[in-house]
Amino acid sequence: MWNGNGNAVMQTAMRHFSTSSRKRAPNLRKINPRVPFQEAAYIAEGLYGVIKANGPLTIGNAWNHVKEASISGLNSKTHMKIMLKWMRGRSMLKQICNQVGSNKKFLVTTYPEEPQTDQVVNSPEVKPKTQKPSKSDRKRAR
Repeated sequence: MWNGNGNAVMQTAMRHFSTSSRKRAPNLRKINPRVPFQEAAYIAEGLYGVIKANGPLTIGNAWNHVKEASISGLNSKTHMKIMLKWMRGRSMLKQICNQVGSNKKFLVTTYPEEPQTDQVVNSPEVKPKTQKPSKSDRKRAR
């Protein structure tokens, strides 16, 4: 391993941590939902509503809720998984991992909603009554 010089360990470490040996993350934006875009958008809207209403769900629990909601267009649990990946690629959903001991549980949840901008614009601005005097005010006082 050493071959007379101390570079073998360094070469092994470089090979291990180099970027060329790592696998690339899959491009989720290129997932094919297996249905036309308009139908995929309709299914995604139904899935989003189910996940938003029932909180973070595992894939199995999501499938049970989807069957109860009877979203038309979903053919199977595998098709639902493809649609969930498609939705993650479009930043509609996120997947979180809860690890308990050596077990991992992956949950699908929605992103937190941002406050509506029209409510922020219409709200009156509140200015503090006590403000620190500026430097120019201090100079006038002298």
